[in-house]
Amino acid sequence: MKVKEIGEQGLLRILQKFCPAEIVGDDCAVMATTPNQSLAITTDMLVDGVHFSDRSTGPYYAGWRAAAANLSDLAAMGAKPLAVTVALAVAADTAVEWVEEFYRGMTACLQEYHTPIVGGDVVRSPVVTVAITAFGQVECDRTISRSNARSGWAIVATGVHGASRAGLELLLNPEFGQNLTEVDRASLILAHQRPKPRLDVLPVVWEILGSEGAMEPPLSPPLGKGGKQDFNSPGAMEPPLSPPLGKGGKQDFNSPPLTKGGPGGVNYPPLTKGGPGGVNYPPLTKGGPGGVQSSIAIAGMDSSDGLADAIIQICRASGVGAKVDRTKIPIPNIFSEIISTEKALDWALYGGEDFELVLFLPIANAQLLVEQIGNGAAIVGIATDSTDIWLTDSSGIYPDTRLKLDRGFQHF
Repeated sequence: MKVKEIGEQGLLRILQKFCPAEIVGDDCAVMATTPNQSLAITTDMLVDGVHFSDRSTGPYYAGWRAAAANLSDLAAMGAKPLAVTVALAVAADTAVEWVEEFYRGMTACLQEYHTPIVGGDVVRSPVVTVAITAFGQVECDRTISRSNARSGWAIVATGVHGASRAGLELLLNPEFGQNLTEVDRASLILAHQRPKPRLDVLPVVWEILGSEGAMEPPLSPPLGKGGKQDFNSPGAMEPPLSPPLGKGGKQDFNSPPLTKGGPGGVNYPPLTKGGPGGVNYPPLTKGGPGGVQSSIAIAGMDSSDGLADAIIQICRASGVGAKVDRTKIPIPNIFSEIISTEKALDWALYGGEDFELVLFLPIANAQLLVEQIGNGAAIVGIATDSTDIWLTDSSGIYPDTRLKLDRGFQHF
């Protein structure tokens, strides 16, 4: 039997047999470091020709996207980023300028969140490959997992979906979207080339859920006018940054310089096997140390593999179903001028790489969250006590259909 015959999900099921069943399935592994704090760890690999190419991203934006993907995984777990390591595989004749631009792109993204590159590895390879491991910190009672959803909870998408897919189409097919304004074209391309991990959503979540983050907490009052930030949606995107640097150039990033020992010069203990000082911490787990579910009234993951994928994965991990209303899914307004309604829905559900968060939480909390973050955030459905995951239509035009994993991107 070949890998292509069982597909990506089939391969993952085989690999999960080598891990404790109760600790796999989230965006990060989580390791207890103190009674109240855990270390969140995630690794993403990117391969030239699969995840990036000079046709659509180039080295600078490939580096940005690589960093953003890992930071998005940390955000999906409720974790604050601490540092990353980078393993780079390149051919001997790879241009040094390409490598420098890739790292400039990574650094530009990471410095927005005061996250340094603290090490890694370099090897020879016929295909450029990058593996990034990101480390974050999360309070034990604020760990967001996929397996914590409950029937009756609302499903929130923190921003519009499909923009990244549209940006990729514009980059690969210049004839597409000829009627777009330059501003609209640039905003869609930016959504693909320079996505923003939704770490900005976490403080709003904790404000709404309360300081303890316990299941069914009392609601806190809204943050008030003027407290909203400018979040990641095509309608609110800033103009692109100045072009990536040429040979020998320098770029001024508005954040503290990277220092040995971590952001701000803090000397973190070295990451070692068995933990700092050789202490043997509990095994790495996904969803919390020992596989224990967090008591926080929220479940979630990011939508890097598509909105449908995130909803399905959370439902499967939590043992619930869902009804998703196609009329509530947030898509860029400009889509009505360039693609059909059906294609817009397909790109929103299955296009991927929007790097928004998909969160399940009690309805009252969900309504407050959407109100506070705005800019494309929406309640798109509700969790059910069935295991079926349906795409419905509140307008009554389209029949109900099942959401499927195989409609999105799969490696095999």
